Amino acid sequence: MFKNYIKIAWRNLQKRKAFTFINILGLALGFGCVILIFLFITHHLQFDNFHENSDRIYRIVTEERSDEIEYEAAVPPGFANAFRNDFGYAEKVVSAYFRDRQQVNGIENNSAKQFKNDIVFVDLEFFEVFNFPTVQKLSNRSLIEPNTAFVTESFTKRMFGEENALGQSFVLENLETIQIIGVLKDLPNNSTIQGDAFISFKTLKAYDEFITSQSWGGIDSDLKCFAILHPNQDIAQIETSLVPLVAKHRPKSKNIHRYKLQEFNTVHLNSDYGGINTNLLWIFGLIGIFLITIACINFINISTAQAFYRSKEIGVRKVLGGQKRHFFWQFISETFIISLFALLIGGVVAFLALPKFNELFNLTLTFQKAFTLEFVVFILLLLTGVSFLAGSYPGVLLAKVLPTLALKGKLTQRDTGGQFTRKILVTTQFVVSVILIASTIIISKQINYAVNTDLGFDKDAIVMLDIPRDAEGAKVKGLRDRFIQLAGVKNASACLASPGGSYSNWSTRIKYDHRPESEEFSISAKLADENYVDAFDLKLVAGRQFIVSDSITEVMVNEKLAEKLGLASSEELIGKYVELNGGRIKAKISGVVANFHDQDFQSDISPVFISPNKKYYEYGVKINTQDISATLESIEKLWKETFPKYIYSFDFLDQRVAQQYEEEKRFLSLSKLFSGLAIFISCLGLYGLISFFVAQKTKEIGVRKVLGGSVSDILILFTRDFLKLIFIAGLIASPIAWYLMNNWLQNYRYRIAIDWSVFAIAIIGVLIIMLVTISYQVVRAAIENPVNSLKAE
Repeated sequence: MFKNYIKIAWRNLQKRKAFTFINILGLALGFGCVILIFLFITHHLQFDNFHENSDRIYRIVTEERSDEIEYEAAVPPGFANAFRNDFGYAEKVVSAYFRDRQQVNGIENNSAKQFKNDIVFVDLEFFEVFNFPTVQKLSNRSLIEPNTAFVTESFTKRMFGEENALGQSFVLENLETIQIIGVLKDLPNNSTIQGDAFISFKTLKAYDEFITSQSWGGIDSDLKCFAILHPNQDIAQIETSLVPLVAKHRPKSKNIHRYKLQEFNTVHLNSDYGGINTNLLWIFGLIGIFLITIACINFINISTAQAFYRSKEIGVRKVLGGQKRHFFWQFISETFIISLFALLIGGVVAFLALPKFNELFNLTLTFQKAFTLEFVVFILLLLTGVSFLAGSYPGVLLAKVLPTLALKGKLTQRDTGGQFTRKILVTTQFVVSVILIASTIIISKQINYAVNTDLGFDKDAIVMLDIPRDAEGAKVKGLRDRFIQLAGVKNASACLASPGGSYSNWSTRIKYDHRPESEEFSISAKLADENYVDAFDLKLVAGRQFIVSDSITEVMVNEKLAEKLGLASSEELIGKYVELNGGRIKAKISGVVANFHDQDFQSDISPVFISPNKKYYEYGVKINTQDISATLESIEKLWKETFPKYIYSFDFLDQRVAQQYEEEKRFLSLSKLFSGLAIFISCLGLYGLISFFVAQKTKEIGVRKVLGGSVSDILILFTRDFLKLIFIAGLIASPIAWYLMNNWLQNYRYRIAIDWSVFAIAIIGVLIIMLVTISYQVVRAAIENPVNSLKAE
């Protein structure tokens, strides 16, 4: 019986090749997109789950409960030892300090090789907590020794080629010679922890004294603490027992810190602590459902409409004893064949699009890795679900047709689904199209707002250059002054971090003036020279710039600090003394700058202090835009003359700022693509439906032409119902799109207002697309000689 169903189904599909093509193409595009979306979502959901005992690995993070809860994915340097020694909850506790773009140099035969690499300083037991596969290691060596490291295979190939890297050495930042005692496989793309070299934590004593101290005076956002807990621990109880740590180690400060345990395999999905926004995954999932739904609606509409062509077949089968279930399974078989073909084509489309998809999202997805049991089950469920969703309604509907009507060819629209049902389905397609277009417009407007809004500082035409860690203060200042003397340079500053694109956060206590208790909140540290304010065009609103001296005696702050301290005006800060970071900085406030956006628009403006420092990490050089190439060449020449042993590299501050919105830009690109595909699939179905209606009303069109009807009259005849459906779709889609996008915008502290024009543009866009799709078929039929159509009838 099933074999017979397949034969008949294949024969029917060949009879109506155009409609079959429309159905297969629509479903294939839907399948291809859904497969890519499935790979994307599962990639993110499977982050960090490859570690042994991943359910017992936790990252310890900090909540700061002041005016509002602030989140910091780090802890003070002294926390790891306290948690390890004073509590019995964990089998192992490890620290990791992440430093990006550090210079490594080869030595001896490899002395000519220099690279920028991401470095992680880790405790001895780090690789007992995290199971990154080891290719080879020296059995008698471990990370308990300073200046030892495990490196990735990619690192060894760049530095040593095909040589055995074990036992060989490299130089870090021209300061420390590091010996390789182990080689790791390259870290997977779905790992939160990323790095090229993992160096013994003890090496940091010569590299960064604060991080290796047992200080509780502040938090560096690059210092992380991880623990693997004993089985069956009560996380809430552990967090409660950690509360007294603040009073013990920070007795003179307000107790606003709460240390929380974050399950490691959920870290990637928690946007509060720097993970991705899971709303994006939900939205992508909804887009996949929308695309398949639109393709299924096309199939249902076209299949039920084609019943006119199959009326005699249906009548004969009914007379010969065909039962309702036979018709049902007949249509399911046809749908299954189309769906199977579409799935195969969609798989090819996804395979061909995957490299571009990976490039867009900086991923390394492959079908080989994705071909898991979950993927196979998903594909089977998708194929089965689409076959029944698209085929069951036409099958049930046509099974009810009376044989006498079918044999006489007198089936009406009610017999093949009715106008009302078809209108509901078409309206659903219009609703989805309006939602997708409106959402894309809102996302685009929010990104443009974030990138083009005045950030409170000048980001344009500012070149950012690295300063070597071992650079002497006099040499740093001397090169800065030489930059300023260049004809194409307006100003230059040496700093620890620029505004905007380089965020340096200290979670610290601040003692203000004569207040008995310290205040506790995160503050952005901008350690910089006296040119910083002018070079980045910060606005001075009170006082004056600080005067540089051998010790830090003056600092500048922003207006937000006055607000956090509960002061009525910024002027009250001038001349007052502050202590920061456990007394590491004690100085008088000399000036106040206007607030500026130091982070992206998802975060509130931070309190900022600007003070001189002995060490700086980068230059900010403000240049003229007349002859950028010549100026850049002059800057490079001076830098290389001053630091010949180091790698020269630069970037522009405006690019750093734009980099903060890369995820949103990728999301926007994909939204545009999927919205376009959804509209294209809808147009395919609409085109097929109109083709059928035009063929059905050939005689009516001829009569109207003979009676004096114009092309525009005939066009209105076919489009007026669709105009009503688009209007109804707009009324339904607008509040849905507003709800979805308003929820998405809640992630931003600074966001656009959604106005009615967005929905008007979306509705008009769908209207224009509908008119273009319909007009071609209708106008072609309307300009035909009416005599031909009447003769044919």
